[in-house]
Parts: sequence; C-alpha cells; structure tokens
Amino acid sequence: MHLLQNGEDPDDWKSIKGVGSGVREVRLHTDGEHRIIYVAKFEEGIYVLHSFQKKSQKTAKSDLEIVKERFRLLVSERVKH
Repeated sequence: MHLLQNGEDPDDWKSIKGVGSGVREVRLHTDGEHRIIYVAKFEEGIYVLHSFQKKSQKTAKSDLEIVKERFRLLVSERVKH
C-alpha cells in the first residue's frame, strides 16, 4: 500500500467496472488469494471499500454488492460536506 500512498500504482491491480469511477482492485498472492478494493481518486485520501480472501475464479456477487454500497455511501457523504 505504500505505492498508493506515494501516488503510484501497486504491482498487481485492475480497474473494477460497474462500481464507480476510480475503483480498483489490488491482488495479493500470499497464503491464498486476497483482494483489496479501494478508490484513490479523492484528494483527501485512499478509501478502502472492502477486503476479502478470494476463494474462486470469479469475485462473489456478495463482495461486489458490498463494494457498490460502500462506494455509493462514500460519494453520498462527500457530497454532503
């Protein structure tokens, strides 16, 4: 995550489509597969929307729903302030 803090891309990442602009996934390959879904497009910081251990090839629908809801809440709260 230090690369993100310095404004650089992590070594293994991809954009997540269908959630929101700027949402990305970092892939961690330690003791199984793990994912961190985050958004770093806001000036004030990096927001981690969800992290989980990936147990199949496709990301579970329930994990994507969590990410979508948290992104929606984040954008909504930012508009209020």
